[in-house]
Amino acid sequence: MNIKSYLSEYQRSLDNSEWGMLMESFKATIIQVREQGGKLMLAGNGASASIASHLATDFAKHGRIRAMAFNDANLITALGNDCGYENWIAKAVDIYADPQDILVLISSSGKSPNVVKAAHRAKELGLYVAAFTGFAKGNPLGSAADINFWVESRAYNIIECTHMILLAGVVDMLIGTSEYSVTS
Repeated sequence: MNIKSYLSEYQRSLDNSEWGMLMESFKATIIQVREQGGKLMLAGNGASASIASHLATDFAKHGRIRAMAFNDANLITALGNDCGYENWIAKAVDIYADPQDILVLISSSGKSPNVVKAAHRAKELGLYVAAFTGFAKGNPLGSAADINFWVESRAYNIIECTHMILLAGVVDMLIGTSEYSVTS
């Protein structure tokens, strides 16, 4: 593979006519939740956990909505040990969720058991669930969510970087610009 064909895969992943509508809808939901005093809770595994951490900071700092990522090692290991790894995110939702919150779950495959179980638990609690997925369109996480940002790819890096761009784009939509001072 040469660099031109590789970069064209990113271009293809971003050239989706649904992104604008999905991002506007998600932004409107975030604004509503922010006005009600709610927060965003973000989670994922591996690189998706890193994306969750990065965007939780950006949503809080720049998007003016309280946000947190379930990435603390003590939280993961304590809940994983006590409740089973496949249940730890759902248990974190039980501990931290308020009725007006949004749960953002990021999973390239959309099949990670701990992430899918968290989506189902959040829905039982009446929370809004936003999914960022890839691989198969009808994946379990996307099917359980209120909104699914599905990236048509089977390449982890393409999916993960596209998730990052889409989430950062929603932050910039909340700010109202893509260029701003980080000290304000």
